[in-house]
Amino acid sequence: MTEFIEYDLLIVGSGIAGLRAAIESAKKNNKLRIAVISKVQAMRSHSVSAEGGTAAVLFEDEGDNMESHIYDTIKGSDFLADQDVAEKLCLEIPKEIYQLEHWGMPWSRRKDGKISQRNFGGYSYPRATYASDKVGFFEMQTLYDTCLKFDNIKFFNEWYVTSIIHDEEKFRGVTAIEISTGTFYTIKGTALIIASGGAGRMYSYSTYALSSTPDGLDMAYRAGMALKDMEFVQFHPTGILPSGILITEGARGEGGYLINKNGERFMKRYASKKMELAPRDIVSRAIMTEIKNDRGFTHETGIKCMQLDLRHIGDEIIKEKLGAIREISLKFSNIDPSKEPLYIRPVCHYMMGGIHTNINGATEIHGIWAAGEAACNSTHGANRLGANSTSECIVWGKITANLAVDYIAKTNLERQFPTHLIDSEEKRIFDNIFRGKGKENPYEIREQLTNVLNDKAYVYRNELELIEGLKKIRQLRSTSWKHVDDHAKEYNTNFINVMELDSMFRVAEVILLGAIHRKESRGSHARTDYPQRDDKNFLHHTLIYHNLNEPIMKKHPVTITKYKPVERKY
Repeated sequence: MTEFIEYDLLIVGSGIAGLRAAIESAKKNNKLRIAVISKVQAMRSHSVSAEGGTAAVLFEDEGDNMESHIYDTIKGSDFLADQDVAEKLCLEIPKEIYQLEHWGMPWSRRKDGKISQRNFGGYSYPRATYASDKVGFFEMQTLYDTCLKFDNIKFFNEWYVTSIIHDEEKFRGVTAIEISTGTFYTIKGTALIIASGGAGRMYSYSTYALSSTPDGLDMAYRAGMALKDMEFVQFHPTGILPSGILITEGARGEGGYLINKNGERFMKRYASKKMELAPRDIVSRAIMTEIKNDRGFTHETGIKCMQLDLRHIGDEIIKEKLGAIREISLKFSNIDPSKEPLYIRPVCHYMMGGIHTNINGATEIHGIWAAGEAACNSTHGANRLGANSTSECIVWGKITANLAVDYIAKTNLERQFPTHLIDSEEKRIFDNIFRGKGKENPYEIREQLTNVLNDKAYVYRNELELIEGLKKIRQLRSTSWKHVDDHAKEYNTNFINVMELDSMFRVAEVILLGAIHRKESRGSHARTDYPQRDDKNFLHHTLIYHNLNEPIMKKHPVTITKYKPVERKY
């Protein structure tokens, strides 16, 4: 039996995008009832883990310029970014850097007192604005503190949203479980912003928090919205072994070297001009090529890898600018980066794909927007440049909030509330999962699913392995894992975990289907059987819609304004 509560604006997710949206909507209308609904406590959102920077052009008088940032973003995307969206990102983010500063963001400073910026991969100028190597934590703290100044923002911490309610025309609400009590709620609302973040925990070797599962993507998918470009998964070149925790690109921005077992800075073979600061897809492929050619190290766990050498940077700079990764290295690898190189390997780090939106973050259902990594407004195309993700979260958090507030002001919801969808959702999660029967251990099934993606849809891919991966995912889904052994109401994380797994199956299928059908190599999607980019046949976005029999695939055009696709060279 559901309990009902009601707010004007619902924001699902409390990371950088969700918090920025909450602030903007509260500023614009202080009478608006705003609910920020989060699976975790707000300051436990994965945004706190962002390390390296937020990209912006701040000093045009020192040589950088907007057009350079726009073009770097488009080129970095392997020309799959919608160029009007990339332009909007670059034009809007400088104002947000200064807005954060006014709210208390402790940006790192140059000796002349100006905000400091560091080099990042794929950029023509240093434009990663940073706060040591804890930029996400400080941005989150700044935004969360600012949210607390508004009486009309209500946080629902540790609530698990399970579905979207709409009447075929407009958004009407969501269903959710209050984790602490186990109570099932329907939260009515006029507008929704989905800011639920990325889904990288579908991979076994990942930089993401354990909470980063595709719940938000899946609820949009089941509600009829398309998932776009999900075949494009970013593998960050420097995940520390054995944990996979991120070693920020800022480490290479400060001068770190990537070396193979022969002591070579091997990036000279792959991006002679940019070296270690080539875009992430190029560096990740270079590492895996070196490993394939037997120039890699063997970690004590038996995993093949490369080394990241920071020793020449010096202990003082490491402590000042890379203090967090020094701490990570010591705690999780027992290595002091000022004395020994770190063992690294490409690790799942970001989803370029997400919920299909337009340039303003609007989805295909009236009253629903998406922002941040959960959204695919096509800013990043086939490959994201580092430091553009936090920029995107901030910019579209603000944009979607403004539009949602305007929509609420002019929208009248007099039609009958679709209660049959609540009944259907209760049956799905309680009858089919909570009270389900099965002999398979869902945690073992989850481990097998994440291993399939890691093995079959990693840095290099081919048709045979992708099809094998899809067959394995579908075979695992057909086994009897839908059951919950813990029948407690309060804090039933077993129930939450199995619902997460349910979402993971649908979205994993979308990733593999997109990768199978894209018979080219573009950005992060590298096919050994189709090693060239094919603009004639594949210069388009992939849309996939949910269908009970077989997902429906469609094409969507890329917006090209100024820059015709050319070969990417660094």
